[in-house]
Amino acid sequence: MTEAIRHKINDSPVVRWTVLVIVATAMMMGYLLNDIMSPLESMLETPVAEGGLGWTSTDYGFFSGAGGFINVFLLMLFFSGIILDKMGVRFTGILSCSLMLIGVGIKYYAITNPSLIGEFFNFQLSIFHLNVHLPMSAAVASLGFSIFGVGYEMCGITVSKAMVRWFTGHELALAMGIQLAMARLGTAMALSVSAPLARYFTLSTPVLVGLVCLLIGLISFLVFCVLDIRLDKDEVRLQTQTKLAADDDSFRLRDIGLILKNPGFWLISLFVVLFYSAVSPFLKFATRLMIEKYSVSPDIAGFLTSIAPFGTMLMTPLFGSLYDKYGRGVTLIIIGTSMLTFVHFGFSLPIHSSAFAIFLMIVLSIGYSLTPAALWPIVPKIIPLKCLGTAYSLVFFIQNFGRAIIPMFVGRANETDPSYTIGMLIFACTGFAGVLVAVVMLYLDKKKGYGLEKPNLK
Repeated sequence: MTEAIRHKINDSPVVRWTVLVIVATAMMMGYLLNDIMSPLESMLETPVAEGGLGWTSTDYGFFSGAGGFINVFLLMLFFSGIILDKMGVRFTGILSCSLMLIGVGIKYYAITNPSLIGEFFNFQLSIFHLNVHLPMSAAVASLGFSIFGVGYEMCGITVSKAMVRWFTGHELALAMGIQLAMARLGTAMALSVSAPLARYFTLSTPVLVGLVCLLIGLISFLVFCVLDIRLDKDEVRLQTQTKLAADDDSFRLRDIGLILKNPGFWLISLFVVLFYSAVSPFLKFATRLMIEKYSVSPDIAGFLTSIAPFGTMLMTPLFGSLYDKYGRGVTLIIIGTSMLTFVHFGFSLPIHSSAFAIFLMIVLSIGYSLTPAALWPIVPKIIPLKCLGTAYSLVFFIQNFGRAIIPMFVGRANETDPSYTIGMLIFACTGFAGVLVAVVMLYLDKKKGYGLEKPNLK
């Protein structure tokens, strides 16, 4: 009996890997729905008489940005972390999946309801000199996407905390790598099947298919809840037998101060801003870069750009497994970010060979896999589990500002410098700053003893 109590349900490899697949499936469906309408821009902008919705590029741009409105402007991304730490993984996971379902349902209604066509929505906010004039279908779809965005970001931090809860002491980095790979698969599925579904059926078909997929994600998370309740019971029995107090494991609002006073948190936040500002915005410019600078055919330029995200699906779990076994987390981050800096500097050079561009994209895919594989598993070594959700949400909240500002500078630079030299140097400098922050992180780890360079397997 004593031996049974000492073992928890997550000590079983079969059970914890089953949990990974279940919760990562819910996250994958969220990623699929986040990009399900990205390939439909031209169809949405087709006149109503020809089967479209008659949106303009401005309407579509407003809709595309609406996913972050509630999260950023109403601070919901920050509150999502507090809800997660206060209410737990199960409650927050069900809430996030439900919000995504509601948001997608509203979006589906917006693009299928004939009564919204021809009507317009007008909104004026004098404080920010903001005037919004949208087709009602775009306005309602934007509302749905905003609600979906709350659940989408909430789901991301919930799944990350679930992985830490189930895999601490085991293959944490590998689990997070597979989780990330499945999320990338969701994005790839959306970009691949959305347009064909819309062409062969109706414009709303991809959204309807995504709605069904989200329902599958919610059901899968409910299955996870059953297993997670069992883990709770095992932990309570273990604490009872070993006479461990559980009082310190409950989240309190004052714990936010523990996060904000932690220098490791600020270094990670700064690094995340710099690293992802040098990757995600670059991918939005990369297709045009391939066409204009390297004379790549438009038919394959998008494929070359997709080398990086597709590469992460294969390599991130591999690098995560290496970190689990051999450690050196910050070292891996420095190597990966240095590769990223090298790539952007290479794109700034007056070399116009398409083979050189392919080589740089392959190197980018390695760096883009290596850094996240080690980055996210080191956060639980710096931040206690009880406030990990709040820490993740704060990191993502801070990250959004960098991802919004850097593209503005790069876009303006590309207008004045068609050679892309200045724009790519901006990305290169951002990446190099990330390397410097990672070096400081390595120094802090030696000083504070976080264990960032130690293996995850015990």
